Amino acid sequence: MPVERHPFPPFIPHDARVLIMGTFPPKPLRWSMEFYYPNKTNDFWRIMGIIFYGDVNHFRLSDGTFDEASIRKFLTEKGIALHDTGAAVRRLKDNASDKFLDIVEPVNLGALLAEMPECRFIATTGEKAASVVAMLTSSPLPKIGEWVDVTWEADGRELEITRMPSTSRAYPLAVEAKADAYRQLFIRAGLI
Repeated sequence: MPVERHPFPPFIPHDARVLIMGTFPPKPLRWSMEFYYPNKTNDFWRIMGIIFYGDVNHFRLSDGTFDEASIRKFLTEKGIALHDTGAAVRRLKDNASDKFLDIVEPVNLGALLAEMPECRFIATTGEKAASVVAMLTSSPLPKIGEWVDVTWEADGRELEITRMPSTSRAYPLAVEAKADAYRQLFIRAGLI
């Protein structure tokens, strides 16, 4: 099976305090933009719209795609960085389901954090991403909605690593309930 490298560079605002990490993007035919969480059916941007603007469709355009320019501006203003835990993967089936992604090379978390000296919060958007971050930080795997505190040995900073509910529509939780879980993270991080 072919190995796919991550198609997007990390998105790191100048003063990023929160890093949100999924596993790996879907195949390009599912993209509505060339940016993170590009699948029109994924709830990530709906969740952000609910939390920060009270509008599930805040980041949606009239054709159902997402407004990438507005999303980038929002992330920059809030200090939210995005990247995924898989630098290179094999798709065991022809989809983006975490269950069928084999991570051949995990992200270089040390290099990411070195670019974000203000980052104190890492949130993972699903079980596989949470497992990879737990492995990379030698920390326990938290339950959904819970977190662990870790000292990052490279620079001694304290990190809170939270396992969030998956933003995939396949995850059986209403978008409003997902937004409630993510809202708690942003409150702790001081972004709302």
